[in-house]
Amino acid sequence: SEDPSVTLFREYLRIDTVYPKPDYDAAIQFLECVGTDLGLACQKVEVCQGHVVLILTWQGTNPRLRSILLNSHTDVVPVFEEHWTYPPFEAVKDSQGNIYARGAQDMKCISIQYLEAIRRLKAEGKSFARTIHLTFVPDEEMGGHKGMEMFVQRPEFRALNVGFALDEGLASPSDTYSVFYGEKSPWWIKVKCVGSPGHGSRFISNTAAEKMHKVIDSFLAFRESEKQRLKSDSSLTLGDVTSLNLTMLEGGVSFNVVPSEMAAGFDIRIPPTVDLKAFEEQVAAWCKGAGDGVTYEFHQKYMDQHVTSTEESDPWWKAFSGVCRDMKLQLKLEIFPAATDSRYIRAAGHPAIGFSPMNRTPVLLHDHNEFLNEQVFLRGIDIYAHLLPALASVPPLPAEG
Repeated sequence: SEDPSVTLFREYLRIDTVYPKPDYDAAIQFLECVGTDLGLACQKVEVCQGHVVLILTWQGTNPRLRSILLNSHTDVVPVFEEHWTYPPFEAVKDSQGNIYARGAQDMKCISIQYLEAIRRLKAEGKSFARTIHLTFVPDEEMGGHKGMEMFVQRPEFRALNVGFALDEGLASPSDTYSVFYGEKSPWWIKVKCVGSPGHGSRFISNTAAEKMHKVIDSFLAFRESEKQRLKSDSSLTLGDVTSLNLTMLEGGVSFNVVPSEMAAGFDIRIPPTVDLKAFEEQVAAWCKGAGDGVTYEFHQKYMDQHVTSTEESDPWWKAFSGVCRDMKLQLKLEIFPAATDSRYIRAAGHPAIGFSPMNRTPVLLHDHNEFLNEQVFLRGIDIYAHLLPALASVPPLPAEG
């Protein structure tokens, strides 16, 4: 009695694509098989060893027009099985229709919803002017550096002739649907403090630890101010403020030795409204204020701040939002609080929207007992089955002649 789309979804969830050893081959083989069954053209691009991007294509009637890109990633984050009610790769469905599995929300649901929406449209005999490409990419959960970041530099990506892209968003616990038109810039900073070493029994001056204390105080004071700003203004979301966390501490060789060097790692996510040059000057001032011998280096420094237009004058947004209005979907426009592959698509010059059609659903990506209800999943297919015709039928734009 189970809907075949739900059965397919559960089959995909059972493929273990978790780090550190994701079974990418099984995932690609599964998706390629579904694409072939739907009559979609298939292409595989190995962006680096063991990391393959699968492209499935539904050719439009006017291939010269820019295409619609439907992106999703195949990898999922690790699990701590002892905290799960059901085994995380068995896709157990409970009596309420909740399907428990790693990747249920992030984001194997979207991959299957894209495919099943296309299945429905093809069964109805539909065709559209614009070509629709589906890309299934690796490595997103590790930053996309061996996935979309490399793929957008390839001739195979440029040949897709992308006009507009959809990628993942987040579930929403309320009636509204979250729509993400931009993302924060992730900065990973390592601050190193060098000071006077010595015996642990003495009051040594100018130690690395004293400098590190000042560094941490400065960084965390800023963290608290942003936290309070978010708390005090109900109009703000997490995507509107800069998040900052101390994530690593290093230093010391023995209990009785004052170390000559200490280091701290910070994960900072900066909204596109912030002046990045001015923010780095602030970081430099915090380090300088801690004393001599304090330096910092970037382990990640994302500088692109492109956002996608949500003005009704924009033809892509007009098509997207028009369908949502017709379907009476309440949208909440936000900056994504973390980072997805959308940032690489936008940086390559293409508008992209992050959208996961999951409302009335707790946000459980990366969490224990991740689940998605089958009715929410099926509703998402219906939403895409309305969105895709509108996007793939956007009239020729001035740049397209």
